[in-house]
Formats: sequence, C-alpha cells, structure tokens
Amino acid sequence: MSELQAAVAPLATEWREQRAERLTRRHLDPADFRALADAGFLAACAPVVAGGGFEDVVRSVRPLAGALRDLGGADPAVALVAAMHPAVLAYWAATAEGDASEWAEQRRAVFASAVSGSQWGTITSEPGSGGDISRTRTVATPDPAVDVGLPGHGYRLVGQKHFGSGSGIADFMVTTAVAEGEDSPSLFVLDTSDRSWDGSGGMRLLAEWDGTGMKATQSHAMDLEGAPAVRAAYPGPLSDLTQNSGAYISCLFTAVILGLVDEAVATARPTIAAKAQDLRAYEQVEWTRAETEHWLMVQAFEGGVRATETGDPTVAIHGALRAKQAGAELAEDVVRRLGRVLGGGTYSQRSPFAHWFEDVRALGFLRPPWGLAYDGLFATSLS
Repeated sequence: MSELQAAVAPLATEWREQRAERLTRRHLDPADFRALADAGFLAACAPVVAGGGFEDVVRSVRPLAGALRDLGGADPAVALVAAMHPAVLAYWAATAEGDASEWAEQRRAVFASAVSGSQWGTITSEPGSGGDISRTRTVATPDPAVDVGLPGHGYRLVGQKHFGSGSGIADFMVTTAVAEGEDSPSLFVLDTSDRSWDGSGGMRLLAEWDGTGMKATQSHAMDLEGAPAVRAAYPGPLSDLTQNSGAYISCLFTAVILGLVDEAVATARPTIAAKAQDLRAYEQVEWTRAETEHWLMVQAFEGGVRATETGDPTVAIHGALRAKQAGAELAEDVVRRLGRVLGGGTYSQRSPFAHWFEDVRALGFLRPPWGLAYDGLFATSLS
C-alpha cells in the first residue's frame, strides 16, 4: 500500500496536463480506469492475504487517502468514482470473517474480483431518503436462480435509485434493500458489468447525470426492475458494516475534496503573486483567508486520519465525520474567495475555478447531504 501513491502520481501528472480538455467532459473515459487498474489501484484496495495491498483500516487509510488526494487535484470526477472502489470494498475488508463460513467465502470472492481488475461502486441513494442508505423502499425477492458471479443468496430487486456514480464503469455496485418478510435493510451486490439500461437486464435508465458539479461522474438514476443481486452474507445487521467502515470511507471522500482545493490554491498562487502590489485591501484579506482556510482543511483532514488510525471506532467515526464536514464547508469558502481575488474571469467555462467551485459544492451536498451529515455529527458528539 505504501507504493500506491507513487504508482498513481504519473497518472495525476498526465491528467493535470489535460485539464483544459477534461473540464469539458460530461462522461467518464474507461481508459482512465484501465490506467488506474494497471497502476495497481484496484488490487491495492483488497487485503494483502487476497493478493492486494490493504492491511487494515488503521494502516491503510493514510496511503490510500493520499493517493486519492493526488488524483482529486488532477481530475475530481475520476477521483470521486475511483474512491467508491475502496469505500465499497471496506464493507467486507473492515469486517472480519468470524465464524460465518458464507461470509468468509463471499469475502474471498469479492477481494478476488478486485485483484483481477473488477471496479466496484455504489448506487444506494433513493429519492426522498435524504441520503440515508438505511431508508430504502427497494424490495428484494429471493430468487435461487440468480447468479451474479459471487457466492451468496440470489434476489431480484425492485425500486428506484439515484446518484449511481460510475454507472457504466463499475463492474459491481452495492445497494440496499429490504428483503421480503423482513423489516431491516440489508446490503446487496448488483452485477453491472455490460448490463443494458433498457430494462431487459433488470435496470432501466431513468436519467443521466446532468449536475453542474461533478458533471463527468455518470451519477445516473436507475429503476431496478427485478435486477439480479446477491445479498451480503454477513450474519449481523447492516449497521455493523457501516460502523466498521464509516471512518475509513469518510477519510477517502475528504481526501478527494482536499486534493481539489490543494490544486485550486496552487493554481491561483502564481497569478495572485504576480499582481500582489496592485491588490486592494479586500483582495489581500480574501487571499489570506483562503490560504488560512486551506490550511485548516489540511489540519482537519490530518485529524480525521489520525482519529481513524487510533483503531477506536467511537473516536474514529467522530473524528472522520468532523473532518469531512469541516472540509466540505471550508472547500466552498476557499474556492469562492479565490474567485473574488482572481476576478470575473473565473466564471468562464475556460477557467478551472468555475468548475472546481461547483465540484466542491456537489461533494458537500451529495456525500452525504448536509442534514444527514449533521445528524451523524450530533449523534457521535455525545458518545
């Protein structure tokens, strides 16, 4: 895992050089994800015992977050979709095998898929859920004939989902649903590799992602019409999986936001330095505040990673959630202030700052929505 950041660094450099063209994209390029796979990113997110690079949350959160931070500064949309892969694998990687043979068998198969080059993603959010993946109205009906290439019990899923970032790129996507006859939600895996979106394969495209922020993430909305899926074999509640992986996942998304802001400040600095003598007092203050808030983002990120590295679930989740939410708020402030100093040209489609501002807003609103985020912060603040 320690070599991962060095392995993806040349990609980040190449993508920065292509920024002008990448800013205009509204779709993902599969070649970017093949390049990430070739650099070892997909395999690195699986455990060492499975042939990957993931040791455990405590030892792997820093190098993986560091790699995503670098990628976030080069192409935020690609970095966000890439971050889904380790985030999803964490449901299996951060929860031990225990005594459940079905869970152990499924874990091995999930990790083997990543090592062999399969991209994982998620399509869990639903309209009206407020971003809470446990508030699902999707129904899962058992179907023993279902085969998605992973061990586990087969189901057919019916319900609507949106924000499926990486649609068309991911080979497997996790989602949540409530199995018939049960009250609590469970985690399911959809085989999304080469699956048609006309309903014939159980998935119908409702709307392509057309957001003004993170516009190239292909965060499409889908109608699951009997979509084949396999249920996560973990014998406990969904909350166990989310608690074990939550801090780690928060750090990964925070890294993407921070990488973008790193790049925005670094890009603005030479221009501002060149006209420093002509800056008005207000512009001097705005630059100083932007630089200070960027520094605060770095400290928050470091605090979230260190909290996760303690291995204490309570400390980890509260620290990582605070870092993510503080980072989301500060990111908007930093990029807004940079625009005020650099002037109206930052609203041009040719300017990266116009795109970056919408990107950080999208990350703050969608990962997760503000209301749900503060629910989690309040709940963990008193524990």
